[in-house]
Amino acid sequence: MKKFEYTITDPVGIHARPAGSLVKFAKLLDSTITIEKVGGKSAAATKLMAVMGLGIKQGDTVIVIVEGGDEESNIAAVEKFFKNNL
Repeated sequence: MKKFEYTITDPVGIHARPAGSLVKFAKLLDSTITIEKVGGKSAAATKLMAVMGLGIKQGDTVIVIVEGGDEESNIAAVEKFFKNNL
């Protein structure tokens, strides 16, 4: 299991469009990706409504957990996705 923390910089947080992009991206990987809102709930990154239901806004910190598969390359790819898109 690998994990990293990330503070959301997108002005509108993780709303429908970025959540959809995240779900599509997460489904391409052979690891299980979980997003956990610090001090709150968590959701599988492959479940659109669950990700949107976290209510993540700009300035919120999330913990991204990568389990199984090629964790090393997948966590690097997920971290790059977050930095470029969220």
